[in-house]
Amino acid sequence: MLKGLGEDWVPGYKPAFNFQTSLIDAVARWLALNPAWLGRLPKTAAGLHETEPLWVGPAPTLSNQPLPQELEQMLHVARKFDVAGRDERNRALGRAGEERVLAHERATLKAAGREDLARKVRWVSEEDGDGAGYDIASFAPDGRSRLIEVKTTNGWERTPFFISRNELAVAEERRKEWCLFRLYRFSREPKAFELHPPLDAHVSLTPTTFQASFH
Repeated sequence: MLKGLGEDWVPGYKPAFNFQTSLIDAVARWLALNPAWLGRLPKTAAGLHETEPLWVGPAPTLSNQPLPQELEQMLHVARKFDVAGRDERNRALGRAGEERVLAHERATLKAAGREDLARKVRWVSEEDGDGAGYDIASFAPDGRSRLIEVKTTNGWERTPFFISRNELAVAEERRKEWCLFRLYRFSREPKAFELHPPLDAHVSLTPTTFQASFH
């Protein structure tokens, strides 16, 4: 249930999906009374720019998904409590995730012998503000441009997330450069995977808001 809420489960205990719905409400009430738990960050701030590269693995697919009943239960909990919206509103979590990916990109380039490119990596959303359609401007070791949109969660790799119309537009316009860097289990042991356009080949995109205008 904690897994569905996008939270860490108790170490040493395997997550179970056959739980009573009343447990969901009880845990949700506790989280509402303890908001600091939702905003916790990993203890990696000191010396962040010397941090080693993150573990970047395969993205979620049909071939590596949990059993259908378990997956549906987890996604039901995530939808009911708007886990994606909560992560999106958690500015401290989002900023810390971007900073961690910034350090990862620089460390990866340095490890590849490209300190010249590492010095040019930019935290675009911090320096220029939101609106570019990506958070970090980096490079591949061969010099190709990498435009990275970072999405961070304390939950598991299948925790839903929000993506803006502008981010989707930039992803489509700059397919060869743009990627979505999904950072998960951030508060415990950060791991990541990348998604490359077209995004609808990897995820289901559901409209959640509409613009209303007067005729």
